[in-house]
Amino acid sequence: MPTLFHAPNSRATAIVSLVEAMGLMDRIDLVEVTVARQDGGGRPDPRNPHPEGKVPYLTDGRDHVRERGAIVLYLTDRFPEAGLGRPAGHPQRGAFLSWLFYYQGVMEPVLVLDAAGIEHPALHATFRGMNDMLARLSEALDGQPFLLGEEFSAVDLLVSSPFLWMPDTLRDHATIRDWVDRCAARMGPNSDQ
Repeated sequence: MPTLFHAPNSRATAIVSLVEAMGLMDRIDLVEVTVARQDGGGRPDPRNPHPEGKVPYLTDGRDHVRERGAIVLYLTDRFPEAGLGRPAGHPQRGAFLSWLFYYQGVMEPVLVLDAAGIEHPALHATFRGMNDMLARLSEALDGQPFLLGEEFSAVDLLVSSPFLWMPDTLRDHATIRDWVDRCAARMGPNSDQ
């Protein structure tokens, strides 16, 4: 049975929400661990096998998966019957993968740099600026309720997750705010923790 190591009110919350949304609560062992927090609280947990003491971390037999995008892909491929992924050969597989990697490679750095107040032309050239990233999301959602069209998917869950934590980053983007609300309604009660 796969095991997901997680901590409340952490980046792992989106993966716990994914497990719930996929209907896998009885097929994945959830192990709550402690982690060091930005405010100096918490501590690494010796039960957590993540090499850096972080969460989320998924083990499945001898296989180990870290990073949220990778865990989303692993779970949606392993449990395709849940319907939240796009398997190989699906006409939206490329878009699904693109959003997973856009989140990991563009959105997270942009959101962290913006929250830290760090500005530099090289950062904007490499990752984009906050306004560019929000414009890309608005453009993708124009005329459709979710990133891949009419159906909620695991990419909606992952990509919307930081906005549940930091709603002020949405600024004046009603399209994105409405999409985040639709995603939160699909994710259940633990999605904003």
